[in-house]
Amino acid sequence: MVKRAIIPAAGYGTRSLPITKVIPKEMFPIGVKPAIQFVVEEAIESGIEEILIVVSRTKNLIMDYFDHSLELEAFLEKKNKTHLLRKDFVPNIQLYYTRQPYAKGLGDAVRLGKSFVGNEPFAVLLPDDIILGGKKPAIKQLIEEHEIHGYSVIGLNKVDAEHLHKYGVIAGKELGNQIYNVMDIIEKPKENPPSNLAVIGRYVFTPSIFSYLELLNPQEGEEVQLTNAIKELLAKEACYGKIPDGKRFDIGSPHDYISLVNMIYQKGI
Repeated sequence: MVKRAIIPAAGYGTRSLPITKVIPKEMFPIGVKPAIQFVVEEAIESGIEEILIVVSRTKNLIMDYFDHSLELEAFLEKKNKTHLLRKDFVPNIQLYYTRQPYAKGLGDAVRLGKSFVGNEPFAVLLPDDIILGGKKPAIKQLIEEHEIHGYSVIGLNKVDAEHLHKYGVIAGKELGNQIYNVMDIIEKPKENPPSNLAVIGRYVFTPSIFSYLELLNPQEGEEVQLTNAIKELLAKEACYGKIPDGKRFDIGSPHDYISLVNMIYQKGI
């Protein structure tokens, strides 16, 4: 069973500058909740019991949010307005935090969770991607595929050709029911992408991924790419891809972000 999850939240959010100079992208409001709360709730609804959030020194706002505000709670109680502060924003599971000292990429952020994960399979959820409307939470769908096959499973989405250069893109064999046997993966192909299947911010990994992350030795100034570790993993063991039910929104995209906010207000979530 997959009981632990890593949420990388230490990036600079350069796509959303200048607002991310002062507000972490993970804290962008979607209705009355920040983006990262949607991802934490998705993990909890999928059976995750412990979450490690990887932050930077400028992301203390995330830690403050997932904590009690004793002064505010006392004020609201005194004014008989405690109904204004939802109690479920503080998750009823164990949250851990670690800092990524330098922005060395997604692979490096995941690598920081090695001791947290131990020798067990684990999930990775990126707060950039909010996936709503599926019959089950997106990461739950990947966890179920992992339990069937016993190997790593990565989230996929069909993307128009002109946008594939922004993503990791797989080559794979369709097995039916939106499941693929992943044969290869390329990070942000500039030309001739192997398919229209782009990797999105949901993963379930076996702990062996750490051995491939530790083998990566990028040149100075380059990032540790999670995609490169997955490519190395594919040479030794099977890996599957799953297009989860639901609609994906990339909050780093102004169009997706506004569409998501409008949908949330219309549904009253």
